[in-house]
Amino acid sequence: MIGDRNSVVDEPAARLARLRLLAQVGRHPSAILLLAQLVALLAYPFFEGTPAGNAAFGVLGVVVLLLALRMVNRTSGHTRVLVAAVLAVAAVASNLLATLGGMTWLAPWSAAIDALFYFHAAACLVAYMLADRRATRDELFCAGATFTLLAWAFAYTFAACQALQPGCLAAAVNPDAPRTWTELLFFSFVLLSSTGIGDIIPLTSQARALASLEIFVGVMYLALVVSRLIGLSLLARSESKA
Repeated sequence: MIGDRNSVVDEPAARLARLRLLAQVGRHPSAILLLAQLVALLAYPFFEGTPAGNAAFGVLGVVVLLLALRMVNRTSGHTRVLVAAVLAVAAVASNLLATLGGMTWLAPWSAAIDALFYFHAAACLVAYMLADRRATRDELFCAGATFTLLAWAFAYTFAACQALQPGCLAAAVNPDAPRTWTELLFFSFVLLSSTGIGDIIPLTSQARALASLEIFVGVMYLALVVSRLIGLSLLARSESKA
């Protein structure tokens, strides 16, 4: 009887704890987007190149698209949300036609649409972070989520470039083979963080121009957006102590 009574008492407490957790998660949608991007980043290498993996890749891509679309809807005006929705629908439709419909000629254009969506979502999140004069916890998560969105956007840009210019990217391993999505994403993160090119080298003028552009975007993002959030955080801390 005592055990049953304790379980009855603990059930509302557990329910309240779950509601509080959901409320905390709801206050930080940027953290959900960032977590989804990082989970996808770690999961892709384990199922890339298999039929089941391609299906899972598509599902993860749609989930990330929906989360990014939700963030755009939360932080931007109606026009930006409409543009993001149109690009998201076009990206999903073109991916389905290119993979399941056998229309392989759509592959570079599908990658280009994906890149446009991620660039648009990243621009909306940057505007959201720059519009405020104080750095909230969600904006700190948003800084990480925006960085991953930019990395995804440039990875899709390189995928489109590779589809239009086979052999534009070489690597230490299988230099003549097309670069896989995992390699393209790694290459994009390396360039965006300005840590160096690594073992993947752009060979054509167009690929080198894209690589240079990503390095520039990465440096400017760290210099303008991240440094501003850090400065606002330090300013708020000093004001709270005064």
